[in-house]
Amino acid sequence: MDPKKTESGRGRQQVCVRPRTLAGGACATFLVAVLGVGSLAVAGSVLAADTPMSRPLRVVVPYPPGGTSDAQIRIIAPRISEAIGQPVLIDNRPGASGMLGADLVARSTPDGQTMLMTDVGNLIMTGIVHPNAPYVVARDFAPVTLVSFTPHLLGVFPGLPVQTVADLVKHARANPGKLNFATSLGGATHFAGLLFSQHNGLQWVEIPTKGGTDSITQVMGGQSDLVFNSMVSMMPQGKAGKLRILAVTSPKRVPQWTELPTMAEASGIAGFSTGSWQGIVMPAKVAPAVVARVNREVVRALGMQDVRDRYFALGTEIVGNSPAEFGTWLRDENARWTVVAKKANLKVSF
Repeated sequence: MDPKKTESGRGRQQVCVRPRTLAGGACATFLVAVLGVGSLAVAGSVLAADTPMSRPLRVVVPYPPGGTSDAQIRIIAPRISEAIGQPVLIDNRPGASGMLGADLVARSTPDGQTMLMTDVGNLIMTGIVHPNAPYVVARDFAPVTLVSFTPHLLGVFPGLPVQTVADLVKHARANPGKLNFATSLGGATHFAGLLFSQHNGLQWVEIPTKGGTDSITQVMGGQSDLVFNSMVSMMPQGKAGKLRILAVTSPKRVPQWTELPTMAEASGIAGFSTGSWQGIVMPAKVAPAVVARVNREVVRALGMQDVRDRYFALGTEIVGNSPAEFGTWLRDENARWTVVAKKANLKVSF
């Protein structure tokens, strides 16, 4: 559907989403400086006054194609492209749990030509658990918007003798250190499990996996007993009976699965909420006018009904807030999960 160009040996995929207003031609390799004519002096960009939006928008995704961040930006990329009159290039740069792609953006020239579409693990968890992370979010990035929030589901092996969260807590307390928790270490789902075990005083064995899909597969096969993972990834297996889903970690029940209780309802832990979220940032010194323009176009795209329908089908909730609100969210998330990591004495080497 979208023309794709892959560079072999570098783990990179680049997708060019062309606006309908443009004819053919080769995909460009840089980002449009997303400024209106009246903001050019503020931005100090390479754009001439009579040629605003003269180059493509480059969006780095620090994971392989097919993941949540990748899927979500591909939904809104055509809408952004139509608005700015330029192609939107999706540049997959996986490696080191997302650090390679994020560092690439952090070190990019702050001329409004590059942005990062990423998640809580990349922006928050990595910096907490990795002592040598090459970037500091508060220092190296300018928040653009929180794109979406996807709650976790708590699932167990169907053969485990538990039917509810209360059953799981009782079973774990009766068998300390005997349950296996499948998780990708240092990510959002790992932190969700830590928060749950800390709230309930539970002990279990953490089984490191290669990622969310591997974690889910292990629990479906009985190699591990329980898993926290995104609703996007686990809802199909849960509804098919391949996993027993005990709760959703959102503050309210989700419309995609109304009979499923929240963690607060199922466990009595007031305010228990975890999830994976996606957000967009740019290099720290990008002009505020550029950040505001990108924010406006992304939020506008997120408000379109067809986009909302596709995000709903993924099991995720669209947010689309302001740069200031996203900045506050990032600070709060960092503070919250730092406490959990310190309590667990958590350090992870990638």
